[in-house]
Amino acid sequence: MRASLDTNIIIHFYKAGLQDILFNFFDEGVFIYEQIRDIELENHGKDILNQVDEDIESGKIVKYTDEKLKELHVFKIFESNVHDSRMLYGAGDLGEVYAIALAQTLGAYSLVTDDTKQGGPYMSLMQFDDDIMPFTFADILILRYLFGNIDASKTVEDFDLINTKSELNWAFRSQVTKFIKRFWKDPYRQDDLKWMQELVIQKKIAVKTKFIKLQKLI
Repeated sequence: MRASLDTNIIIHFYKAGLQDILFNFFDEGVFIYEQIRDIELENHGKDILNQVDEDIESGKIVKYTDEKLKELHVFKIFESNVHDSRMLYGAGDLGEVYAIALAQTLGAYSLVTDDTKQGGPYMSLMQFDDDIMPFTFADILILRYLFGNIDASKTVEDFDLINTKSELNWAFRSQVTKFIKRFWKDPYRQDDLKWMQELVIQKKIAVKTKFIKLQKLI
C-alpha cells in the first residue's frame, strides 16, 4: 500500500517520534504535495520540520511539486482534482484538499488524515463512491496490530503517546468501536468490508481473539 499524507497526520506521528510506523506500514511509499511542506508545516509544524526534510531528502517521503507533476503529464488532472475537492471542503481544509487531489491523481489507495469532523475528508471519503480509503492514526495502529507482529500492549502504548504528544484527547476504546463498525458491523461502503474480509483470510488473522486482547487493555 501507498498513501498520501495530510498535514495533521505528519505532525502527530512525528511529534511522538513514531513516523517510521508510516514508512513501514505503507511499504510502497508515502508522499505529500509541496504546499503541505512549504506552507502547512511551516505554519503548524516548525518543531518537526527538520525531521520531515531529512526524510524527504532520504526518499522516505516523496514531495510532489507542480514541476514534477508536469513532468509526469498529470498536472492538469491534479488541478481538476483540486478544483473538485475545493468545492466540497472549507477554506480551512486546504491541506486535506491537496492531499486528496494528489492521491486521486497518482492512484494511491490511501489518504491518512486525522480530520474526522462531520463533512471533513475522512467522513466524506467513506460515504463517496471513491477508490481512496481514509485512515486516521488510530486506524493505522489497529491495522498494524491486526496484520503485523505488534502486540496489544505496544499498540495501546503508541496510541497513548501520539494522543498525549498532540493533545488530541481521543479515547482508544471509542476508536476501536468505530473501527469495528466501519469494517464489520455497519460499513459505510461495502468495498471496505470486502477489503477487510479478504485481508483477514489472506493473513489468517484471529480477529476476535485479537480484539479481546486489545479491549482488555483499554
